[in-house]
Amino acid sequence: MKNILTMTVSAILVFMLCACGSVKRIDPEEQVDLSGKWNDTDSRMVSEAMIDDALKQRWTGDFSSRKFRNPVVIVGQIRNMTHEHISTETFTKDLERALLNSGKVDFVAAKNERGEIREERDDQAANALPSTVKKNRKEIGADFILSGTINSIVDKATQDTVIYYQVNLEIIDMESNKKIWIGEKKLKKRVKWQSVNF
Repeated sequence: MKNILTMTVSAILVFMLCACGSVKRIDPEEQVDLSGKWNDTDSRMVSEAMIDDALKQRWTGDFSSRKFRNPVVIVGQIRNMTHEHISTETFTKDLERALLNSGKVDFVAAKNERGEIREERDDQAANALPSTVKKNRKEIGADFILSGTINSIVDKATQDTVIYYQVNLEIIDMESNKKIWIGEKKLKKRVKWQSVNF
């Protein structure tokens, strides 16, 4: 009977400890890593490092010298090949922002965004003042497409886990299919779990 009572009290205490919590607002730039999984800090760090490497190469300068304008880039598919759910859209937006903020490239809307824009133009053609209607067939074609994969390997022991991430990106010439840049970024995280004794 005493053991049952002790176990019941322990279970109630565990429930109370787990159920009680607090919420604190923190700076979005602050690095917080609770689980060891891919997070916003990883997304931002990887995208900035890879775009920095891509823009150090000579392809943008070569293009601008030949065409007298910035290259136009579109972000294609970033495939999640990892063991966990990763919001590739967040990572894609980090890539777009880093590229666009460089001032060395221009961007066009991605495939999943263009449908909505085209629908809006069709709606304007039917309903807006003629002087304000935006015409179809005036879109700018991309010169290059950026695509890639996020992969992971997990090595796990009882209370110790190492998660290895490898991000591979490529920039490909839309006309020739020539790969003009291949980038790679690796991350490794070690997570140690603490055992709880009662």
